[in-house]
Amino acid sequence: MANCPTGKSMWPELLGAKGDAAATVIERENRNVNAIVVREGSFVTQDLRCDRVRVWVNVSNVVVRVPRIG
Repeated sequence: MANCPTGKSMWPELLGAKGDAAATVIERENRNVNAIVVREGSFVTQDLRCDRVRVWVNVSNVVVRVPRIG
């Protein structure tokens, strides 16, 4: 995202991690974002925000998509 502040913006190493633990890591590594755990299949807004990272998890609370700013 071109207009977002600098700092880490993607966390591919968190694929397969537990959702809550992944959110904690994301917020520790980039203090400018709020990590939100979201269950696969949930409806979410389509707006892009530099201060949000969605952590998509399955029914077992395992991260199933690479968390990224947006």
